[in-house]
Parts: sequence; C-alpha cells; structure tokens
Amino acid sequence: MRRSWPFSSTAAAIVCFSTIAVVAQAPKNDVRKAVRDRGAAPTAGEAQAFLDDAESRLLDLSVKASRAAWVQQNFITDDTEQISADANQQANALSVDLAKKAGRWDQVTLPPVMMRKMLLLKLAAGFPAPSDPAEQKELAQVAASLDGDYGKGKWCPDGANDKCLDVTAVGKLMATSRDEAELKRTWLGWHAVGAPMRQRYARLVELGDKGSRELGFANAGALWRSNYDMPPDAFAKEVDRLWDQLRPLYLSLHAYVRGQLAKKYGKDVVPAQGPIPAHLLGNIWAQEWNNVYPLMDSPKPPQSYDLTKILQDRNTDARGMVRYGEAFFTSLGFAPLPKTFWERSLFTKPADRDVVCHASAWDVDSKDDLRVKMCIQITQEDFVTIHHELGHNFYQRAYNTQPPLFQGSANDGFHEAVGDTIALSVTPEYLKKIGLIDAVPPASGDIDYLLQQALEKVAFLPFGLLIDKWRWEVFAGQIKPDHYNQAWWDLRLKYQGVAPPVARTEADFDPGAKYHVPGNVPYMRYFLARVLQFQFQRALCREAGYSGPLHRCSIYGNKVAGQRLNQMLALGESKPWQEALDTMTGEKQMDATAIADYFAPLKVWLDEQNKKNNYPIGW
Repeated sequence: MRRSWPFSSTAAAIVCFSTIAVVAQAPKNDVRKAVRDRGAAPTAGEAQAFLDDAESRLLDLSVKASRAAWVQQNFITDDTEQISADANQQANALSVDLAKKAGRWDQVTLPPVMMRKMLLLKLAAGFPAPSDPAEQKELAQVAASLDGDYGKGKWCPDGANDKCLDVTAVGKLMATSRDEAELKRTWLGWHAVGAPMRQRYARLVELGDKGSRELGFANAGALWRSNYDMPPDAFAKEVDRLWDQLRPLYLSLHAYVRGQLAKKYGKDVVPAQGPIPAHLLGNIWAQEWNNVYPLMDSPKPPQSYDLTKILQDRNTDARGMVRYGEAFFTSLGFAPLPKTFWERSLFTKPADRDVVCHASAWDVDSKDDLRVKMCIQITQEDFVTIHHELGHNFYQRAYNTQPPLFQGSANDGFHEAVGDTIALSVTPEYLKKIGLIDAVPPASGDIDYLLQQALEKVAFLPFGLLIDKWRWEVFAGQIKPDHYNQAWWDLRLKYQGVAPPVARTEADFDPGAKYHVPGNVPYMRYFLARVLQFQFQRALCREAGYSGPLHRCSIYGNKVAGQRLNQMLALGESKPWQEALDTMTGEKQMDATAIADYFAPLKVWLDEQNKKNNYPIGW
C-alpha cells in the first residue's frame, strides 16, 4: 500500500514520508501457491486474491509503522530510531517483494481497478531496499540515523553547550535578526549539521538505486518520477514547462527584493546584479522570503494589521490556533475532528526531550486516528500553517473509505495543494468574518498584501523545483559524491539566484541542512502544490460564485465549494490525477496561469518599481 505519512507544511519546512511498514505474515495458501507456481498461466482470479492479501498485509503493518514513526519523532533516542528502522526494514522488504510479484500479471488483461492497484503496488516501496536482507537492514538503519541526526541537530553559539539552538530557535533568529554578521554566523552554524551526513547519504543513494533497479527502474529518481501517471521523462518535461510559465514573475520579484535588501545592507553585501546572499532572506534555507517583508517599500494600507500581535494580545494558545483551523473546515460542511485528535496530537515542543518539530499531519490507522505534530508558535505564519496541516487531515479522512491501495492523494502534489488552497483563503475577509480584525484593508492595500503572498508563494517556486532536480541527478549518477555540494549551489544559482554567504567546499554537505534530504522525502510535490493550489482556488472560487479579484476570495463558509472539494478528496488515488483535477477544476492539465491571474496586479507594480529604481533583472 502506498501510504504517505506524515504530511507536513512547507511553511514550516515540510515533511512527508512514503515509506511503509509491514508485518511478516504468512500469505494465504492459495496466493502463495499461485505466486510460486510459475509453470501455471496467471489468471485474473489469482490476481484479485493476490491484491486482497497484499492490501490486508500492507495495511496491518503500515499502522504499526505509523505508530513506530510517531514515537521515534516524538522521543528521539537510539532505541526509538532502531525500532523505527526495524519497522521500515520489514516494510520495505515486503513492499519490494510484492512489487516484484505483481509483475507476474503484466501480460494478463485485468479490470481497470485491478490494473491500477498493480501499478500502485509496484510503486509502493517509495525508496526500495535491495533484496539482500543485510542491505535491507543497512538501508533502514542509515535512513533512521540520518532522520535522527537532523532531529537532534543544534547550533551552539561560541561552543556554549548550555545555549544551543535547535532548528526552531535558529529559524526564529533568522526570521527576526537584521544583523548581517549574526545572520551569517547563524547560517553557518546550522549548515554544519549536514557535514557528518555526507558519507551515509551517499550509501543511502547506492542502496536505493540498487533496490530500484531490481524493480526495473533505471534508478530511484526514475521510480519517483513514475508516480505521476505519465512516463518519467515526460514528467520531467512537464515540470520544466510549468517553470517556464512561472519564471518571468519570479525574476521580477527577485530583482525587486535584491534591490530592497541592497538598500538595507549595502551593495558591498548585496550585489546590484548578482545572486542574493542566502542568509539575508529571513529563512534558514532562503526558501521563502516572507520574513523580510518589513524591509520592503511597498505601499502600506492605512488599515493594515499585525495578525501575530492580535493573536498574542488575545492570549491565543496552541490549541486555540488549531480550533481556528478546524472551524474553517466545519464551515465548509466537513465533520469536526475526532476526540482522539485532541488527545494524541503534539501541539507544543516538550521541554524535556528532542522531537522533530517540522509541522506534520498524520493518519495513523487509515480510519479516524488523525493527528498533528507541530511545535506551534503564536504567529501569523503558524496560523496559516495549521490551516494547511488540517487540509491533510481532512483529505486523509475523506478517502479512508477507499481500498487501502487507493488511500492517498491523486498525486503527492495534490495533498500539499489542498492544504495550501485552504491557506489561500486565510484572507483579510476571512479574518474579519471570524472576528480577528475589525475591518478589511481597502483595495489600495492589495499590492502590499500580494507582495506578502509572493514573498512566500512565488519565492518558493524555484527552491521547490531544484531539490529534486539535484536528487534526480544524484540518483542517476550524474552528480558524484565528491561534487554534491558544488552541484547543489550550481542549481541554487541557476534556479533561485541565491548564493552562500561564504565560499563552500566539499567538506560541507549543505543539502543535509534541509530536512527533506536526510529524511529522504521527495520534494517535487511542493512545487506542484504551488501550481495546483492556485488552480484549485480559481475553480473553487468560481464554484462559490465569486467574481472579484482572485486574491480577495475566501471560500470560508461556502458549502457549495466545500462539496466540490470533498468530491475530489474522496477519490483518493483511485483515479489518475488528471481525472481528479478534472473533478475539481474541469481541466486535465496543470496550469500555472492561475498564479499569473492571482498576482497580475503585483507583476505590473514590480516591473514599474524595477524600472524606476534601475533594478536589473536576472543575475
């Protein structure tokens, strides 16, 4: 079964695993005999029995794996890492075994539902281990150790062990500091987390590639790209097509932000025509730039508001933040979250132990054991993030009536896009409706609002693209271990136009400072989600009868839009994503023009500002 858990937000450096754990059970005798008896011609009846047995076994241990992963991420110790590694080893072994056995029916004409299940079963391993038991164990242990190293990662300023900062504290410092020297020191301190991972990561790649080849894929990257209902090479071309649609808007934003940062830090620090130093963009990874918004000269509306201050002044606590998110979904006609959600979720960082703080949404039992794991801060960013995370949970519950192999999103970008679509509805209009602000800022403030959105949404686009561009080349052997870091920064320069604050060498492993690399979490889903969320939003706003500017639309309280959303969510992975997209939008191709529609007024304004201030385009 291809379960994807947990799902976590890009706004907080999101996490998502596609590993599955499975318990070693003896298959039904008739299925075992059918698979073993290679002399007999395979039949559709045997295929059905095989699939029923496979789904049962995978579901049983996927639940056990979810519980092991929950404990490992909430109580990071050597023991919990080993428990999680053992579960994933069992999972990977059975996944690979079933994927290989599914090939027995490649030449048999099966009903469409069964054919799709066979395809998904072949793709279920995610990052398959080789068939050698010793290598299976090694891969599980390497993966668990990399994940644990990141979760335990800290930067200790001046070597003072009593003042160490974890990723949350580092992120907060980089979001708020305007001291260039402090930002550089902090950036370097956190990025040192990756260096010890390099050798193990290279071994992870070797093992994953070997396991992928045993399943008939060229490498692990080709396997990952096969998850999109199109050939791997066609998918790579599709994301390039989408990026070509998006690049002009990004270039305009990049030029403006670089010019504004040069005003703050000086042209000796921020070159007029070069890449932007990565430590100055308000984020550990320079993936989203919303934290440097206060440095921008955009026209501030007369009735602007500070949502962080409003929430804090109201003494909103972590649970209160989640209640706001739940109320959004119930306003669309969805049932409230189960009681166990409130009993079993993690909302705040424990004081007595290390946890993986990245915001994530969990479906532990494929029924109703939904959870969130998040170290919630009372900020505008986390207010939006919790709306996003609950999007995952409500999606998970919507498809829980599907057969196990169909309990997933249409493609992994859909899961992220649903949460992000809800986040797009966290507009001033929505905040007024729920009583957090007294008045909606006038249209004169729209440019300012769109700039804030673009600093998060548009700035992220090339970053969302390049992480897997790097890994696809790593998996394919085009980037060798002795060039990992150089290739990483070459791609960041090419797509993002950012550069490290100091020269980097191959003694560094800067990809390891981003969770999704040591966590081995595919990242293209987040790029796709940035495209799909605007396509979803345009369709849902149209369904709700809204005809104004897209950026002012909130579907809060509209049950017609909620019904259309639920129709798509309930499909799970039972149909190709093109059909699910059609159910939601009436379109069968991903289309970035919705982003252009949303940000059209801002694009005009950015181009005017760049021309007026002589801010050059490109780097």
